Amino acid sequence: MIGRQILAFLCSSGVVPVSSSHQSNQNLSRRSLIATIASSALVHSISIPNSSHTEAAEPVANPILVENQRPGTRDWMLSKTQVDPATKYRSPQVEGYASHTSILGGEVIRFMISTAQSTTVDIDVFRLGFYSGDGGCWMHSLKGIACQQQATPEPGEHRLMDCNWPVSAEMQIGANWVSGVYVAKLTELANGYQSYIIFIVRDDRTSNFVFQCSDHTWQAYNRWPSQFSLYDDGVAQWYWGPESKVSFNRPYGKYCQILDAPLSTGSGEFFLWEFPFVFWLEREGYDVTYVSNTDTHRDPKTPLRGRGFLSVGHDEYWTMEMFKHVQDAVNQGISVGFFSGNAVCGKVVWDDKTRSIRRVGVFGPPGGTNEFQAMSSLKHERPYANELIGAHSTGPVTGGSDWVCVMPEHWVYENSGMSLGDKIPGLIGWEYHGDPAPIPGLQVIATGPMQSAPGVFNGGTYTATVYEGKKGNIVFNASTCWWADGLSSPPGYQSPSVYTSPKGVDARVQQITKNVLKRMLP
Repeated sequence: MIGRQILAFLCSSGVVPVSSSHQSNQNLSRRSLIATIASSALVHSISIPNSSHTEAAEPVANPILVENQRPGTRDWMLSKTQVDPATKYRSPQVEGYASHTSILGGEVIRFMISTAQSTTVDIDVFRLGFYSGDGGCWMHSLKGIACQQQATPEPGEHRLMDCNWPVSAEMQIGANWVSGVYVAKLTELANGYQSYIIFIVRDDRTSNFVFQCSDHTWQAYNRWPSQFSLYDDGVAQWYWGPESKVSFNRPYGKYCQILDAPLSTGSGEFFLWEFPFVFWLEREGYDVTYVSNTDTHRDPKTPLRGRGFLSVGHDEYWTMEMFKHVQDAVNQGISVGFFSGNAVCGKVVWDDKTRSIRRVGVFGPPGGTNEFQAMSSLKHERPYANELIGAHSTGPVTGGSDWVCVMPEHWVYENSGMSLGDKIPGLIGWEYHGDPAPIPGLQVIATGPMQSAPGVFNGGTYTATVYEGKKGNIVFNASTCWWADGLSSPPGYQSPSVYTSPKGVDARVQQITKNVLKRMLP
């Protein structure tokens, strides 16, 4: 009887979907589904809705394992984009943004869309994960949405671009949609041009790992419509002061740095640095839930909902509230994995009225980081990032290097086959952490000189570190934006190359990651 209840639950919640033109021919039998559930060692309790039985709900498998049994599709990928050469970043044929960066199941999300001409737009919503290697699963569609061109706002105070476009469509998030990163793929039907709107579905459950998406940093580098990022002051293209402000009430333009990736337009930086980590985590069946930077900012319980809290990719911009909430979690026994570079560097403040952030300071010591000269205009005061991470952004801030093993006896390297001096080529970049903090027991597990080109050293030194918290928990620092490049290569992924080049999937990176995640679980 419980098998039928579970199967009914999965069907009603969309875990076992009804037929759809977006689905592959892959099907999951009742017997194999229940076998998958029964074999899972990572479980949590959920109630089975619409059941006439009063018996207590039995544990159901880790939702990531069950979710990834659904048929995958590659329909989530963009196939036709057009970026306006005059702006360099904008996709005026079709572009949009969402009312929420992060939303709970059962809530209503609204999409604001602009098109170059009056036309209709199809919206297809996908969850991103492993899904038998396809990387995404179709969730819902909204067809034939009437859209037209919307006004480009005039810059406000601090050059803020706040669109305030009318609602084009709205959709209720499924009450049982699994937490994850979702994209709404927009297709305008006049000429078939496409772009994304990206958002996170969160939950309130306890899981093994909380994956924090770096959406503050995605928005900080968003130049939409043209030269209006946190780095633009109307004069310099890489300004580093307090006079610019960026809002989530606008589309994400084409990514502006390191890669030419027009097929990621509308998704911030997620597909560039974070998606390979998500793809690998879900392929391996880890129990994970997803949050945004803003969730960590608003709710001190956010990092407490997992045994391990994960910062991935390019996680540069934090609020003081975020820092305090994660630091408090470490003191309470939560482990943290900074699989990221340049993390916790720029201090920002939130403006709820305009859904915007503004840079106001640096999480680093004055004059102690050999940083960009422009950063000197910002306040440098405690807390310093290395007091949380173990190391932090240091000058000359950018560069590349090999991961060099300097402590092969450390548990991080167990079963990796790495010996003293062994290298993982090009894994460190394009920003990194150095200047390790004087934390008792902190260990440097990899270190080396930074390069501006292969063999051309720029004076920087990266340090990958591990230290133990007060309750035996750990804080791991990979010291690179590119860690996920060594984990997987999902559909559509582009490997970066600047200063030096990572070499893609590497069994040693995968094993080190497994060791760190295993150590986070008591």
